[in-house]
Amino acid sequence: MSILGTRTDRITSAVLDARAGLAGVAEAQPGFLSQSDRERLLVELVALEAQVTELRMRTMAASADVASAHGARDVAGWVALQTGTEPVRLRSELKVAASIDRAWPRVAAAMARGALSLEQARVITQGLDALPARIDADARTRAEVHLVGLGTGEMDEVPEGGFGPRHLRLLADRILYVVAPEVAEAEDAKRLAALDAAARAKTSLKMRPHGDTPGLTRITALVPDPIAARLATYLDAYTSPRRHSLHEEAGNPDTERLPQHRARGLAFCALLEHLDPTKLPAHGGDATTVIVNIDHDQLTKDLGAAGLLDPLQDGEQRISAAQARRLACTAKILPVVLGGKSEVLDLGRAQRLFSPAQRKALQLRDKCCRAEGCTIPARWCEAHHLDPWSQGGKTDLKDGVLLCSFHHHLAHDPAYEVTRLPSGDHRYHRRT
Repeated sequence: MSILGTRTDRITSAVLDARAGLAGVAEAQPGFLSQSDRERLLVELVALEAQVTELRMRTMAASADVASAHGARDVAGWVALQTGTEPVRLRSELKVAASIDRAWPRVAAAMARGALSLEQARVITQGLDALPARIDADARTRAEVHLVGLGTGEMDEVPEGGFGPRHLRLLADRILYVVAPEVAEAEDAKRLAALDAAARAKTSLKMRPHGDTPGLTRITALVPDPIAARLATYLDAYTSPRRHSLHEEAGNPDTERLPQHRARGLAFCALLEHLDPTKLPAHGGDATTVIVNIDHDQLTKDLGAAGLLDPLQDGEQRISAAQARRLACTAKILPVVLGGKSEVLDLGRAQRLFSPAQRKALQLRDKCCRAEGCTIPARWCEAHHLDPWSQGGKTDLKDGVLLCSFHHHLAHDPAYEVTRLPSGDHRYHRRT
């Protein structure tokens, strides 16, 4: 018997007919349509996209055997390989498809008729999946019906076309107050506490020099939403149209033309430069300090360059003399001026502990732990007397060296012998 007329064949035929129909208008120019026709066309295209996406998601959810047959990690990876598309996007769709297939048929039905977009469906299913386990099936159904109605606009007092993803996310977060108000407050408190803990567990900040553009560093951060909102509030204070300094610094005094991402980037720089160093915690035996190494003549002229001790690369990065002077005005900067007036660094036997000024000088000189092969940054190291202070050693630079905590303990461990190499590094041997 022919398979024509089966459900599978009807699905494929519908897709082929749709493709053929669109191919037939490939040369037609929408610009010749009337405004009302173009308005309708745009709305219908969004609905068609939702229908196509739903069918693709539904098919992927039922096609684990396809991935298995071809040795692919999942069906999304196989589709991406066959079509030259992005697997990340398809896997994101597959995740929504699995949620819908498992429990939310009304979301699927709304997408299938073009009334819900993928973004709306994702927000709705995330809210529904987050419902606590003790919520019964009837309340879950009412929650799904309510959120779908908010998304499609098929409820009273809902904007035509429904709420977009941003508003739907807020409404989905509060759905318990609609379907189970008696437990909503307690469950909401537990959910928010869990979200806060999860956000803090994933909080990270990475800094990496931008390889394609010397002089720039890329900062990538994941922070809890309240912290992000707080940072945005601070940055917006700097990017207010009434403030012109950021725009002028960018070489663009026209406040209306500076993109927000650039304005916020400059505001972030200004925010850091205006932090009060006296309020920052101490580390490495000293308050947080930026160390700049510059020749005295270069400091007083507009020529030359300075060396900024870089904690990201455990070395020096080159900056302009102009930048060094500006830093000295806006942050807690220690200018290590070669040939100019400086702090007294050699204190002899006057005190046992190395002074903050000496620690800065050691940091500038050693860059990292001086144990052979150790790369622990200088800012995490401890100052060590080469000749023990208790045995008459002096608290002078020439008698001091930076060692990480591990190697500092070895230096005082009688089970180890320490050899100073010509380079100034320390080599450790267990005594026999």
